[in-house]
Amino acid sequence: MPQEKSGNEYNDDARNSRQSRQNIASVPAIEIKDLTIHREGQTVLDKVSLKIEEGQSYAIIGPNGGGKTTLLKSILGLIKPDSGFVKIYGESPAVNRYMLGYVPQFHTFDFSYPISVRDMVLTGRLGHIKGIRRRYSDEDRRCAEEAMKTLGILHLADRTLSDLSGGEQQRAIIARAIVGNPKVLLLDEPTVYVDSPTEEKFHDILVELHKKMTVIMVTHDIGVISSGVDVIACLNVKMFTHYSAEITSDMILNTYKCPVDLIAHGLAHRVLHDHSALEHSAIEHTSTEPEGDTEISDRDKVRCGCTEHGGGK
Repeated sequence: MPQEKSGNEYNDDARNSRQSRQNIASVPAIEIKDLTIHREGQTVLDKVSLKIEEGQSYAIIGPNGGGKTTLLKSILGLIKPDSGFVKIYGESPAVNRYMLGYVPQFHTFDFSYPISVRDMVLTGRLGHIKGIRRRYSDEDRRCAEEAMKTLGILHLADRTLSDLSGGEQQRAIIARAIVGNPKVLLLDEPTVYVDSPTEEKFHDILVELHKKMTVIMVTHDIGVISSGVDVIACLNVKMFTHYSAEITSDMILNTYKCPVDLIAHGLAHRVLHDHSALEHSAIEHTSTEPEGDTEISDRDKVRCGCTEHGGGK
């Protein structure tokens, strides 16, 4: 039989627990230093560095093929860097991956699979179940119900995924990501294939989730970046940011590699610098290149005048 702990041992456990919490609070939620990744002879990420503090809402925008999804997968530990490092609360992704919730791109899910919303959300608890025979506990089911309640889909728990609307499917995916009570939520192009009313509801959901966890979102669509975002960065192989919620002309120029003009509607909080002095004629740049990224929305577009994007003289 196991021996009962002494009073001193209990005190040591308590001190170690407090020390662990203090250590987590004293380091960034995510720290990336000089991250470089090559794939098929091409540089996908080039010496990318960023630091995201606990509780921040961090948005990363950029063009197709700019490395946004690769960056998220590096944070998750799914892609090994050629150089540089990723740390989650001071440890490697292999150690602290359980602290992350991940919402992949919408198109990666097969919504025709015959599974209920409840069972799909429960799969987000598998990483918390130990042992060979994995069975959901009452705590797992309680967490699933709480996640569905948070996303407003508890009444849909017994419906199959294929019976849901696009907005409801999106909320089910997010519920699955938060059911493990992560400290950091990663979202990859979260508003792809959803309509404007659904996108508006998504803003409200993101505000509520940000009260509980650090949020990192990558997107093409500037319109999805709400006023609650603390930091905006631009990524196109290299990272550009001023560690503020401001999109500056140099960030956009460095990211898109040509003069551009940003037209943002309903985003009075966002500072978009004047580009009226540009010599190039402006056209709307709505890239539809592959790799799962989405085009910029009709409401918020990058206007570009370079020959590379078809706007030159």
